[in-house]
Amino acid sequence: MQIAILGRPESWYAKDLSRVIRERGHEVLLVPFEKLTASVGLRGYPAVLGGDQDLSTCDAVIVRTMPPGSLEQVVFRMDALVRLEAAGKIVLNPPRAVECAVDKYLTTARLAEAGLPVPETVVCETACAALEVFDRLGGDVVVKPIFGSEGRGIVRVSDPDLALRTFRTIERTQSVLYLQRFIDHPGCDLRVMVLNGQILGGMRRCCPDDFRVNVSRSGHAESVPLTPEQVDWALRAAAAVGAPLAGIDLLYDRRGQGYVIEVNGVPGWQAFRRVTGVDVATKVVQYLEDRNSDTSS
Repeated sequence: MQIAILGRPESWYAKDLSRVIRERGHEVLLVPFEKLTASVGLRGYPAVLGGDQDLSTCDAVIVRTMPPGSLEQVVFRMDALVRLEAAGKIVLNPPRAVECAVDKYLTTARLAEAGLPVPETVVCETACAALEVFDRLGGDVVVKPIFGSEGRGIVRVSDPDLALRTFRTIERTQSVLYLQRFIDHPGCDLRVMVLNGQILGGMRRCCPDDFRVNVSRSGHAESVPLTPEQVDWALRAAAAVGAPLAGIDLLYDRRGQGYVIEVNGVPGWQAFRRVTGVDVATKVVQYLEDRNSDTSS
């Protein structure tokens, strides 16, 4: 097989996947998203190029990141993934799943529609609208960028004056205001890794000094067994966004009420592998091999 990795070639994940791809006798192409080029109707020119590499020759494409960019850049990247998928390439995760998972509002809506518990959420475009629902959300909210990961750009606001200043600042940047009721929790959450409808394992992440418990923010991680309810929630959450590979974040308040917080369609697994011993990269490549075999037969 020839497998392309869309992401930063120097990243730990690109190196981990490349290791497994080569060990299993396949060819790997490392392609930054910024080097994508696409054409329509140009005879003799590939439909989708990654630098000087024709991605239409690949059997599979792994989406390892979705870097920040303008709306046009993000839309173009998604369009290129759609064309590769339409050409019969295995794209992990599928473009529609990536599109949903990177959009916190769409993900939260899909989770709620699937009957999963989610925090009360309001999305709007003006500071006035945000301030109107501030009290209805308990006067204590978490403001998140609608696109983002690893806890970046997330702030907690519980003072009305600071809330208005925060909302106005975000409004001036022409960004969407995404507000969730703050869940008072003991400083831990759960990350559940899912692949192809199977649970790979669970990891508790704790950071008692910060309401954001991401390991990337110096959180502590440990492997934990999962309850049947947590397994059910994780599988339903991954299915709700159509992601074969997903990291599902669960959060419990101090009374034990659980919530599905997020579905990460480009999940990291460095800490997960360290604490669980699960070689996610190998399982990902095995999944692509099985998909390719099914397609070829």
